Amino acid sequence: MGKSFRITTAVLFAVLTALSTGCSENESSLRIIVTTDVHGNIFSEDLLSGEMVAGSMSRVSTFAGMEGPDNVILLDNGDNLQGTPAVYYYNFEDTLSEHLWASVLNYIGYDAVTVGNHDFEAGHSVYDRIRLQYNFPMLAANAINISTGDPWFEPFTIIERDGYRVAVIGLVTPGVPGWLPEVLYEGISFGDMLESAAYWMERVEKEKPDLVVGLFHAGWNEEYGPGTAGSYLNQNASERIAREVPGFDMIFIGHDHDVLTREIINVSGDTVLMIDAGSHARYMGVADVVFKKGKGRGNHDIRGYLVRSDSIEADRRFDERFREQYNTVRDYVARGIGTLQFDLFTGDALFGDSPVMDLIHTVQLETTGADISFAAPLSFNVTIESGPLYVRDMFDLYRYENMLYSLSMQGDEIDAYLEYSYGLWSSKMSSGESRMLKYDTDSDDYRLKNRYYNFDSAEGIEYVVDLSREEGNRVTITGMTDGRPFYNDSLYAVAVNSYRGSGGGGHLESGSRIPASEIEGRIIRSTEKDLRYYMMKWIEAEGTIDIRANNNWRFIPAEWTERASDREKRALFNN
Repeated sequence: MGKSFRITTAVLFAVLTALSTGCSENESSLRIIVTTDVHGNIFSEDLLSGEMVAGSMSRVSTFAGMEGPDNVILLDNGDNLQGTPAVYYYNFEDTLSEHLWASVLNYIGYDAVTVGNHDFEAGHSVYDRIRLQYNFPMLAANAINISTGDPWFEPFTIIERDGYRVAVIGLVTPGVPGWLPEVLYEGISFGDMLESAAYWMERVEKEKPDLVVGLFHAGWNEEYGPGTAGSYLNQNASERIAREVPGFDMIFIGHDHDVLTREIINVSGDTVLMIDAGSHARYMGVADVVFKKGKGRGNHDIRGYLVRSDSIEADRRFDERFREQYNTVRDYVARGIGTLQFDLFTGDALFGDSPVMDLIHTVQLETTGADISFAAPLSFNVTIESGPLYVRDMFDLYRYENMLYSLSMQGDEIDAYLEYSYGLWSSKMSSGESRMLKYDTDSDDYRLKNRYYNFDSAEGIEYVVDLSREEGNRVTITGMTDGRPFYNDSLYAVAVNSYRGSGGGGHLESGSRIPASEIEGRIIRSTEKDLRYYMMKWIEAEGTIDIRANNNWRFIPAEWTERASDREKRALFNN
């Protein structure tokens, strides 16, 4: 893996002038700059905290403008329409103005963008609209229009600079159906990345490009997440394509929020440059290309590297150009929606029933009318202080634009679901000195082994989780919270967010043993808007929020877990 580095003023000057001073009159230079997984980080000032941020499109604008437009190609690798109030507002609140993200990329002068899985999360009405507002193509060769068999987006584009033709092939991770409800990508299927890359490489070569670039919203590691190396429809097949599909000169990757530069030798013995620029515009991936005298494939030198955005000053002209939109969204997040009677700390959710989770559960149950609610914390270390509640607090508390489902589940499936969740979450204890949560065994510090947003608890039932028992035999459900008995062979309506209800995290398939092909058929209903929207409306209707943990579930043995909880909470949150 290549190393990232901080660009000093001297180094930055050298980077920016290297090509122009190093090229002879028989050579031409080209700079390709790529952002990925920006997640709406447009402005230099965070709209929620008011603090300056390390990565922003304002800084990208500065760097992109340091070379003339005839010498630069700007690309983006997707996951842009989810993550901050700036894009949320123009996704769902102001749907008449040109979308802010389209305005930003058009202003900076982007040449192409690949769609990301979180862009689908915004729904057809958003990404189909923004696609028409771009001054450049939106790519994804393996996102197929079911009706026509053709790509829903553009499969590739040809960009010309100084007489040279640069082909850019776009691909998106095919894991979308496992994370999102079908209504968000209705009419689209997702093909295998390797097959799509090989198919479209043949067609691109007929265009006689001088350079072929992959722009893949997918990671490099085939075994990341649920994948296995060589598997069909692998979610992160970028490095495999670099090895097995000849023709690519470089591949820019994303989705995994990793940071790397790497060279791969493909099956033809050619070198393929791979660059992953991380996330949130904290880095830019850069490839400097020098074309030597004469045209044709391979007649060039390529140098790839990463530039840290915090080494670049914000673009004052950019900030001024979008001042009005910034002020509009700032006013939106500053709108009051209610009053909180006491502090909420999301970290409490890791150690037992908590007010923050009971708030989410309550909204889920009342919105769906379900019997039982499953939910996990979606923020790790956030405190919302008592007093006025604002729209911005909901973005801190609930980070994703998940829809809300109700599913039909049998009692024994509910029990197995919880066993799976607490298996991800907690360790077997033998005393109060044992570790309570499950940590990375390769690390000496307190780093969680699994993602906290997969630690689902339940509301609507009473149960205990006995950590003295072996994994898979810890949960005992004693009844419904309203006093009714709970039966393993009875059917219940269960509220879950759309990520979980589409199979995300494996709780339904690996936990409850519901085949993936049957999950969609279990859906009773889905909301039309995201859960954060319903949370805000619920709080506005209530006015004053005084939800406290009802302790419908707890970890036992209490004397062990209380000691471990105090110790581990201090270690995890430095308090």
